[in-house]
Amino acid sequence: MKVLIVEDDSETAAYIARGLHEHGHVTDHMRDGKDGLIAAMDATYDVLVVDRMLPGLDGLGLVRALRGAGVRSPVLFLTALRGVGDRIDGLEAGGDDYLIKPFAFAELLARLNALARRPPLSAAPTIFRIADLQVDVLKRAVTRNGERVEMQPREFGLLEFLIRNADRVVTRTMLLEGVWDFHFDPKTNIVETHISRLRAKLSRNGLLPELIHTVRGHGYILRLPDA
Repeated sequence: MKVLIVEDDSETAAYIARGLHEHGHVTDHMRDGKDGLIAAMDATYDVLVVDRMLPGLDGLGLVRALRGAGVRSPVLFLTALRGVGDRIDGLEAGGDDYLIKPFAFAELLARLNALARRPPLSAAPTIFRIADLQVDVLKRAVTRNGERVEMQPREFGLLEFLIRNADRVVTRTMLLEGVWDFHFDPKTNIVETHISRLRAKLSRNGLLPELIHTVRGHGYILRLPDA
């Protein structure tokens, strides 16, 4: 496994590199976010370990730039920022996993191995269609009836989750975990509110047929319009 470590704390970086070398892996280390971006663009890595708070370019900016350039190497954010909102920001920026400092090396290694085992994203579909709706998950672009639909990041995440599970009922719990990374019930109507907004955007406030349907007592389903 070839790993790029983008970490400005030299002791932490050396600790990670030493542990990975002991397990037969190869590492490169960059202390600066801009240097990390250049390295990740110039070489192919099985996985990246990226700190959130970096000089030059922070971790979120680094990963957003990589995803915008089409670099799909899995990214593990390693950071002291531990809030739920911080984790959501990291995942929405294009990160694949999030580990909080201080950490156990055994857990870090297990997470990196899991990320490296994932099939390459290039082998998976990146454009999804249902009826006249098209979602490009790489470009993060949505069109309905051939016209662009502007999406906020959370709305796009919700739509992506629904279209990846098209013709399947997804529950409120599945959406909380898959879109918001909540592993508890926040006791709010956050899902219902976002579903309502997404419906309005996709149907142009009722001018086009509905694609998101409520399955009472179970959840929601994205499917062809009702006849």
